[in-house]
Amino acid sequence: MSKGILGTKIGMTQIWKGDKVIPVTVVLAGPCPVVQRKTVATDGYQAIQVGLGERKAKAIKKPMLGHLKKANLTTVRYLREFRDFTVEGDAINVDIFADGEIIDVEGITKGRGTMGVMRRWGFAGGPASHGAKKWHRRPGSIGQRKTPGRVYKGKRMAGRYGVERITIVNLEVVEVRSEENLILIRGGIPGPNGGLVVLKAASKGGK
Repeated sequence: MSKGILGTKIGMTQIWKGDKVIPVTVVLAGPCPVVQRKTVATDGYQAIQVGLGERKAKAIKKPMLGHLKKANLTTVRYLREFRDFTVEGDAINVDIFADGEIIDVEGITKGRGTMGVMRRWGFAGGPASHGAKKWHRRPGSIGQRKTPGRVYKGKRMAGRYGVERITIVNLEVVEVRSEENLILIRGGIPGPNGGLVVLKAASKGGK
């Protein structure tokens, strides 16, 4: 079963567990209303579509308003699907996870604007010795000779850094606070504070 829930990243802090201090990221997860249930008979696969958050009705297009109306909802900010996951009620709560469980966290990384190759890719840069004029942070040669006479696609160069969807796997759930809809995850997770994150049960590669 591929269970999961949507949440927003609150920020990082640390808590005590016995005599150890554990760095954790706090996520406000759910409750996520079930917007649609998909079945093999009607859609060709089994899944549930869930929502999170609110937005002004005038900012939602009419087809989406009609889609939400079928689930007796007026507004959601985010919609995501979880395949092969079924729930009995009309919403998913943070208590689907338990303390000590291993999960995967998906999110959009922070946008950092245009960066050079040293910060974006970790290049060493040019020599800083005597005679190296205006060379310290340059990428170096980027092409070949007459053959092929072009720069290969995917060459690591300066450009936009961040705003990428990534998944960090095998993170530990340190504590679940159901009454506050909070989940505390060991370590850092992608995205800025307030950003959307998707918490999923660990894939087959998990512990």
